[in-house]
Amino acid sequence: MDRLGEIALISDYLAPLATHPASLGLKDDAALLTGLPESGLVITADALVAGVHFFEDDDPGDAAYKAVATNVSDLAAKGARPIGYTMTLALPQGPDKAWAEHFTAGLAKAHTRFDIALLGGDTVTTGGSWWIAITAFGEAPSRGLVPRSGARPGHQLYVSGTLGDSALGLRVRLDKEFGADLPQPQRDFLLSRYLFPEPRLALRTALTQFASAAMDISDGLALDLKRLCLASKASAEVLVTAIPLSDAMRSVLAENPDAMAVALSGGDDYEILAAIPPESAAAFETASRDGGVRVTRIGTVTAGLGEPRFLKADGSEFVLTSQGFEHFKT
Repeated sequence: MDRLGEIALISDYLAPLATHPASLGLKDDAALLTGLPESGLVITADALVAGVHFFEDDDPGDAAYKAVATNVSDLAAKGARPIGYTMTLALPQGPDKAWAEHFTAGLAKAHTRFDIALLGGDTVTTGGSWWIAITAFGEAPSRGLVPRSGARPGHQLYVSGTLGDSALGLRVRLDKEFGADLPQPQRDFLLSRYLFPEPRLALRTALTQFASAAMDISDGLALDLKRLCLASKASAEVLVTAIPLSDAMRSVLAENPDAMAVALSGGDDYEILAAIPPESAAAFETASRDGGVRVTRIGTVTAGLGEPRFLKADGSEFVLTSQGFEHFKT
């Protein structure tokens, strides 16, 4: 099987994607990004590793798309408009042409979907599983980025979309405990949510106008809410019955109520968690609806530095054995 060298991989497969003038056609050692916005650049970085964030036998195009999408999700949560990204691609050996075609097709799909461009990067050899690391750049809104640290007691907590679908999709992929008896359309929906995150860029206007704090939910609502509260020096109360759920998740819950923990801590949602001052809540809901994104109020920011509390309908606490995914946790 013929394998591509680094030069051929870059010139024949990656360079055609580098259409932004800043990339210089990938013919130089660096990119030149000019005309920087006065409001500033929002910069974020995320890496995806085979065996951790996706499976070794996944289509490399799916992994490429997911790598770009997860970074764009961070930009979306800050109210930023995507501009471009750099990429480091580490492979144990040179890829064959079919692999390179699938990989670059996934990148191209993400470019079209999120209006973002490849600016440059590096290709290296790794002694282990293959991985892809991306640093993404976005134009900050005129107010500056929407921080994690602006939530205050009394502010209302909202999430976009539905939660737990990607984590259930992973379990479907593994043929694990939840979802085995779901009809195929619901299984396909969950697998799609796992493989193809959809950053909520359409919330940019609503967030920049009304959010006091925001972040994307990548490691599970419970853990990411804790992070937002720590940054804001506050706490929160969330009503579990208010968590927005898909039809597929509700079907799983009907058979196994323990699946609610997946919606709260499963991770890989790539939805937006936002804190909104109460006087702006109605306007935020309207702006989100106008942008075509469903948002749901799930709770309230509270005073104090205690752990966020998840409450059942009767006021008792919903206890989570795991708050979410955390690298290096022992």
